[in-house]
Amino acid sequence: MATGAPLPIGSYLEEGAGAPVMLVHGSNTDQRIWVPHAIRISRHFRVIAPTQRYFGTSPWPDDGENFSIATHAGDLADFVCGLGLEPVSIVGWSYGAAVCLMMAVQRPELVRQLVLYEPAIASVVDASQDAHDAAADRLEMTARARAHIAEGDARAAVRAFMDGVNDQRGAFERLAPRMQQIMFENRRTLALLFAAPPPALSCQDLQRLDGTPVIVAHGDATRSFYRIAAEWTVACVPAATLVVVPNARHLLPVEDDARFAALALDLLAS
Repeated sequence: MATGAPLPIGSYLEEGAGAPVMLVHGSNTDQRIWVPHAIRISRHFRVIAPTQRYFGTSPWPDDGENFSIATHAGDLADFVCGLGLEPVSIVGWSYGAAVCLMMAVQRPELVRQLVLYEPAIASVVDASQDAHDAAADRLEMTARARAHIAEGDARAAVRAFMDGVNDQRGAFERLAPRMQQIMFENRRTLALLFAAPPPALSCQDLQRLDGTPVIVAHGDATRSFYRIAAEWTVACVPAATLVVVPNARHLLPVEDDARFAALALDLLAS
């Protein structure tokens, strides 16, 4: 696996050969979550998985004031161009899926296809009741984590945040120790995430993706914030496809890497 990439992407893993597929991690994680997925997916594709700015264990380039979906979308576009990957197929999860959406809107020529699992973005919701419900559910799922951040207990915030996004008490404790450690090592990003400005990405913006194949998936047991965001992303993107994954929640990519890798491969081939 290769490391070292053009800044501001600090490092990336690479595995396999063939058509490129980029894996984009969610919040409170980094490229390391994709190691087992890359092993499986690289049997069919060249897999590249970057660590986004502020994530991972490297020193920050500043004090975090530029943390936003817009910043990360620009970084991702620069990374794709820097490695000459365009057009690239992209698999994004959660916050990373929202980053991928914004990059695709801004630079559609860089993207061959998008596979998005539970994009964490509600700015595209274009109905008042759904927007209210999504906002209320997001507030509920982050409340305990935000309280721990305010108290200065970032490790407790990680536990609470993972339980919240999965809508399950004890979800974090059930993760593999390696995954728990990666999340603890990314705990400094939570305060930045909660303070970040809302993305300037609307349903109208997504309508410009009329030439980009987009598949959006969510678990059938996921909480309403992610379900609403996924359904509205599909409603806004011309000819997008919605896939509902049985017996799955938000943490599927890190709870069952074999199942998620198989899902990604199926969707990339569809």
